[in-house]
Amino acid sequence: MKDPDHQKNLILAVVLSMMVLLGWQLFYAGPQMREEQHRQQSQRELNQQPEQAAGAASSKDGSVPAAPAAAGAVPGAGAPVAANLPRADAIALSPRVEIDTPSLKGSVALRGGRFDDVVLVKYHETVDPTSPNVVLFSPSESQHPYFAEYGWVPAAGTDTKVPDRDTLWQLASGSTLTPSSPVSLTWDNGQGLNFTRTISVDDRYMFKIVDEVENKSGAEVALAPYARVHRYGTPKIENNWILHEGLIGVIGKQGEQRASYADARDEPTRVFDPAIGGWIGFTDKYWAATVIPDQTAQYRAQFSGNMPKLPSEQPSYQTDYMRDAIRVAPGTKAEVESQLFAGAKQMQLLQHYQNTGILQFDLLIDWGWFFFITKPLFQLMEWINSHVHNFGITILILTVLVRLAFFPLANKQFASMAKMKKLQPQMEQIRDRFKDDKVRQQQALMDLYRKEKVNPVAGCLPILLQIPVFFALYKVLYITIDMRHAPFFGWIKDLSAPDPTSIFNLFGLLPYSVPEFMHIGIWPLIMGATMWLQMQLNPQQPDPIQQKIFNWMPVLFTFLLASFPAGLVIYWAWSNTLSLAQQYYIMKKQGVEVHLAGNLSRQFKSLASTAEKGAGLIKKRPDKK
Repeated sequence: MKDPDHQKNLILAVVLSMMVLLGWQLFYAGPQMREEQHRQQSQRELNQQPEQAAGAASSKDGSVPAAPAAAGAVPGAGAPVAANLPRADAIALSPRVEIDTPSLKGSVALRGGRFDDVVLVKYHETVDPTSPNVVLFSPSESQHPYFAEYGWVPAAGTDTKVPDRDTLWQLASGSTLTPSSPVSLTWDNGQGLNFTRTISVDDRYMFKIVDEVENKSGAEVALAPYARVHRYGTPKIENNWILHEGLIGVIGKQGEQRASYADARDEPTRVFDPAIGGWIGFTDKYWAATVIPDQTAQYRAQFSGNMPKLPSEQPSYQTDYMRDAIRVAPGTKAEVESQLFAGAKQMQLLQHYQNTGILQFDLLIDWGWFFFITKPLFQLMEWINSHVHNFGITILILTVLVRLAFFPLANKQFASMAKMKKLQPQMEQIRDRFKDDKVRQQQALMDLYRKEKVNPVAGCLPILLQIPVFFALYKVLYITIDMRHAPFFGWIKDLSAPDPTSIFNLFGLLPYSVPEFMHIGIWPLIMGATMWLQMQLNPQQPDPIQQKIFNWMPVLFTFLLASFPAGLVIYWAWSNTLSLAQQYYIMKKQGVEVHLAGNLSRQFKSLASTAEKGAGLIKKRPDKK
């Protein structure tokens, strides 16, 4: 008879594992589906609104006129846009300076001086290399406005003209913005102030902006430089607990600050204390846009959101900072330097920018609670992949290394389980002897455990310790851009996405698609099969209910893991295989009976019997007609 204590440990391990997966379903899959349904419903309602509402609210250039910014305030999120033009048409509304780097293409608008046309050259929307490049920034008149802007705010109570969104800058030098050729823009306010903006860019995703004011008037002026990232409309997000997408920043000593889009709508303005050092912007799963002040100057930052006032509008969001006012005496100049990051969240690149002086810039990647595991794990994967050049193979090698790290503990686990099996006759004698005295029964069992140096809870400890590693690997596969569209072999073109095949259409042989929840691919089936084989090493449970739970557990895990990234399923399947071999070896070494062959024979006989009964029923049907 199987040891009840061992059964309890095994059931506890199963329950803990199921809690992990069911929690994922509860906090990720469910909310993601509800968010997508809500988004689709909102879009349908928006499309049903009369076009006259948008027309009545729009000005001649297709944008809703913004209320004048309060004196001393950054132009805010309260200037919604409703032009909704195709992106190419919106870009054509302003003369532009082209951006051409190995990583970016696009343009800077001379009207407003905005960074509102940025496309990522090295990334595509899908795994198909001919698919469109990822678009990051788009003009305010387009369907998905998202842009960065730099400017000046006059002191309260003054009427100094400063560049705004309608200002038409003149190209003073340069023609195309490249890593080797900066450009300069100028504008004269007609009141004795000349504004110059010099823009340079590196070969990745960092712009440098130097704004200069020359005072040729007869009076001193006070101007406060500002920068903002503005986003109109709520983007489609994953909406799950494992990854932050939305407003983000590091505000000096106040540290990392976050706000989801829902938070920004609920708390329209969130103002931070004055700070030195840091950055502020928006983060998506793989991309980010942040404005970065001079890391030695004091500034004030804020998050803001604006709810739509008309059915045709959408919410808008903004992150911005404003520095203290700079006084420019007559006949002098003042200069302000800042930066703009607009691109992919590559860890090594963010770390490089951080090393140049940007405070905690690597926090653009959400490493999570287990960052002390997640970051080293990712760095190890990067190192392995630099040698094998295939993240799928990297995952297999990493799994072996993880198993080696847990090897001593796993050996103790399996050895303890083997000893527990060998002690079962003595344990049964104790239970029979003290069946009416549970206290003395437990005392006798504990004495036996101490005498034989057996730990009855050793079977659960390795599983508990591996749960953080499992989450860390899931986090790495899910959030890091290096995994995006990383192929394995065969049908796995993206290790960060679920296995695209499904048994319900014979893995694509049948000419129809299946619903998302029925995508039970090849790798989830392999994982389920390895889990089932591993469970066959143990003898049949004496309790029929427990045995049914163990029989159905691989099926449940197969369905639950089918929607996980393929890389994670490959990790689990390979880990099961290694555990199977390790457990088999230790059981043989300890002289414990291995029930694998007997259990497999029993299972196949049961399947054959079921198949025979089914065939018999089919044969009987014609006779009844």
